[in-house]
Amino acid sequence: MTLTAWVAAGVFVATYILIASEKVHRTKAALVGGGILLLIHATDAKSAFFSEHSGVDWNVIFLLLGMMVIVGVLRQTGVFEYLAIWAAKRARGRPFRLMVLLLVITAVASALLDNVTTVLLIAPVTFLVCERLALPVAPFLIAEALASNIGGTATLVGDPPNIIIASRAGLTFNDFLVHLAPLVVVLMAVFIGLCRVLFRKAFRYDPGRAAEIMKLDEKAAIEDRVMLVQSLAVLGLVIAAFLLHPVLHYEPSIVALLGAGLLVLVTKVTTQDAIREVEWPTLVFFAGLFVMVGALVETGIIGRVSAAAAEATGGNLGVTTMVLLWASAVLSAIVDNIPYVATMSPIVSDLVHQFPDGGAQVLWWALALGADLGGNATAVGASANVVILGLAERNGARISFWQFTKYGLVVTLVTVALAVPYLWLRYLL
Repeated sequence: MTLTAWVAAGVFVATYILIASEKVHRTKAALVGGGILLLIHATDAKSAFFSEHSGVDWNVIFLLLGMMVIVGVLRQTGVFEYLAIWAAKRARGRPFRLMVLLLVITAVASALLDNVTTVLLIAPVTFLVCERLALPVAPFLIAEALASNIGGTATLVGDPPNIIIASRAGLTFNDFLVHLAPLVVVLMAVFIGLCRVLFRKAFRYDPGRAAEIMKLDEKAAIEDRVMLVQSLAVLGLVIAAFLLHPVLHYEPSIVALLGAGLLVLVTKVTTQDAIREVEWPTLVFFAGLFVMVGALVETGIIGRVSAAAAEATGGNLGVTTMVLLWASAVLSAIVDNIPYVATMSPIVSDLVHQFPDGGAQVLWWALALGADLGGNATAVGASANVVILGLAERNGARISFWQFTKYGLVVTLVTVALAVPYLWLRYLL
């Protein structure tokens, strides 16, 4: 490797340590790290801001921006308070039942929408219901982020890396549903069991508060019925456009921005009120992170690591599948899984063509499972994780890097380990 590549790797590692240690705010660390890599020409303005391969993923940035505006308008209708009371009453105030209900909703919604949109919608409900029941909100938010990444694995639109894989491999929505959804159902069942153990200290049942919740009328929480109807209509159009992506060919970011603009246009909400809920530090953090990872792509570091993992398999499909699965999980825990999959997908495409019998499609599922499930391992491994941390900090319930990661690592190890027999039994034997 060149000197620039080594320096870029050093800057990335140092920035990652700062983020993990939390001695510097993650947004500041990402901005400084990205700036240094631009300064030493590890990447340049064209690559950082205009390259689909190694630049800022503006689709992710503007998807977040649009959905944050929509959620901000929805918040003013009282619908999140309504849903919080509804969920608490259905769970009869029992914390674990409540978590199971929220996790199932999160996983299903993440499969139909995408995991980032889902956590933006479910987090406000979580804050309110935990406040009502005097429960610590951090365990619920962490579990929801993890569930969103697991649930999003099931479909083409559920996790951004899946869209990249589908485009490169020529896979359809139904392909993902048939090949990955059965495993995801099993993983969610196991994950819910894990949550009962991992977050057991958070399940403090308060009979008094539960009784108070059962007396509440959730319909009374709606503050503006006209705006609620308008907001739900626009949100319904946005969700429909997400699902019809294979037909309409509009990127989710465009759909979210159009939805946000339409919602501001048809409601009485001012522009200032609409953008007040936008998590600007989170968006800036993503931009800095994309620049840093893009520099690793530009200097060939990610490509070298991925290629070395592929070459180490010696042409054996089973070994190649397992190496790809675990290498993807490890690397997606360190760098955001979107740029990782964008870098790795051409290598996997070449590997698939080296096995002419047609059975090598399993490599695409290994890449998807490794990248999607590996994103759960750390607080910066997946977009949904970063969004959850930003929302928690904004609402005064800060979640540290290691607080998230200590749970995420366990869940990642268990879920990826369960993917091993699934891939072997279904595709390799």
